[in-house]
Amino acid sequence: MRRLELLAPAKNLECGIAAIDHGADAVYIGPERFGARVAAGNSISDIRQLCEYAHRFAAKVYATVNTLIYADERTDVERLLWQLYEADVDAVLIQDMSILGMNLPPIALHASTQADNRTAAKVRQQYERGMHRVVLARELSVDEIAAIHAAVPEAELEVFVHGALCVSYSGCCYASEYCFGRSANRGACAQFCRMAFDLLDADGQVLEYNRYLLSLKDLNQIDTLQQLIDAGATSFKIEGRLKDIAYVKNVTAAYSERLNDIIRHHPDLYCRASLGRCIYTFQPDLRKSFNRGFTHYFLKGRQPDIFSPDTPKAMGEFVGTVKEIRGNSFTVAGTSRFANGDGLCFINNNVRARELEGFRVNRAEGNRLFPYQMPRSLSPGMALYRNEDVEFERLLSRRSSERKIPLTFLLSVTPTGFSLSTDGVVATIDCEHQQAEKPQRENIIRQLKKLGGTPYECTEVQMSEDFNFFIPSSLLTNLRHSLVEQLMSSQVTRHEAKLSCAGNVIVPRWERDCPTPGTKQSHGGIIPLMECRHCLRYALGYCSRLHRKAPWREPLSLRLGDGRCFRLEFDCKNCQMNVYA
Repeated sequence: MRRLELLAPAKNLECGIAAIDHGADAVYIGPERFGARVAAGNSISDIRQLCEYAHRFAAKVYATVNTLIYADERTDVERLLWQLYEADVDAVLIQDMSILGMNLPPIALHASTQADNRTAAKVRQQYERGMHRVVLARELSVDEIAAIHAAVPEAELEVFVHGALCVSYSGCCYASEYCFGRSANRGACAQFCRMAFDLLDADGQVLEYNRYLLSLKDLNQIDTLQQLIDAGATSFKIEGRLKDIAYVKNVTAAYSERLNDIIRHHPDLYCRASLGRCIYTFQPDLRKSFNRGFTHYFLKGRQPDIFSPDTPKAMGEFVGTVKEIRGNSFTVAGTSRFANGDGLCFINNNVRARELEGFRVNRAEGNRLFPYQMPRSLSPGMALYRNEDVEFERLLSRRSSERKIPLTFLLSVTPTGFSLSTDGVVATIDCEHQQAEKPQRENIIRQLKKLGGTPYECTEVQMSEDFNFFIPSSLLTNLRHSLVEQLMSSQVTRHEAKLSCAGNVIVPRWERDCPTPGTKQSHGGIIPLMECRHCLRYALGYCSRLHRKAPWREPLSLRLGDGRCFRLEFDCKNCQMNVYA
């Protein structure tokens, strides 16, 4: 029986609780410092509260301490790790392996994807260092994941399944630091890859003008979860520690339902890693949350349509095409329903550079829409997308899910009174065995099922056929309270994983190992600013292995709007594109 874990992001305590309520088996959250999203830090007090809430459902909380650490920060990091341990955090994600040389609490460590875990050799190394789990690079195919699992079956593997993609292998991007003094490895990425570039050949000819050539679509693996499970992954991670609570609710619910569906088809093989079932007030729909269009990335091998060169912004769901424009309104061909206030967008037909344009619906009359201001570039036949659905957002702004752990109670007679038991937990009361003059079963069941305000729901109360005793409601209430208190105590347990002695080593930090990107090394090479599996030559239809010969002279380069250029190197042996200063 394999335990499958859905891992959801938490920007803050509110998002973390929402993730648990909507079906997450675990949540990852950043403390105030040393997390790879500097804008999503949280106090130890809030993290402690999240742990208390999550552990009611046997769900886990992982803290991100996954930036590079400076020498003068070691004492602060060590203190933070102990604070997280005392807050009952279940594991810590790390990038900088110098942490292993610190005085660590007995807490599980996960190797962050920032540690660039893309080979079986690297995963083996991480496991032998003492990593309880390894978060794999997003770029891996299902066959590569399966090969890593086969080579290191003892290591837990975590994979990303949804959300934004970095164009560079995580941990190998120095572009933000080089260009803007904001290090992605310190949680302050300036999103260099979401900027517009001109693509130039060796003669300075502009091949692509003002295009988002490094901006990838968003990951969506909801229809390939079974393949990832078969490959050996056990934790399925949703990106989004900067996303809002509506995103967390919708995406978590969608993936939770899909995992439950897989388990229903294979009940003898899989189970969820936490307890409880969720009842939603809405129908999850991934198209309605922030997305730049969806891709499987490299899960099924190299694909041409993985980037979004027209815009780095959210496009949302396709809702139809423009049918007719009349004055200050237009009609939409399609079956979608619209509401006043919806946000719509389209890709215009600018000759110089296609761009995303957005507008808001002032009034919707069926499929005739009246924008606040009619977009000049809108024309018949254009595809329309909705990147803000006000009705859906309104549903998610309210309480939209309830999570309960189903229980079966057994009420039994003891020599001195009665006992109530479930899942190995037993509560007892002492009282006289008084035969009932009238049937009491329905009242007993009704009293014992009053579990409002707790994480539990009683689906059945079992009693013997000849059970015919009168038990005062106050005693039934005491019996129920006693059982619930014991259940709560048994659920809130610390999940500890001791470090192996192999993990207690000091690994040289990146700054000691690697020189500044863009500078020459003793062997004559230059450190790239980015290492990308995304290849522009392939994306444009000119892969030297698969496509026709390119009509340009290399090397190619990318040029920012401020004139700075970045040379591209196509490492065909490793099927990789490198970006240099």
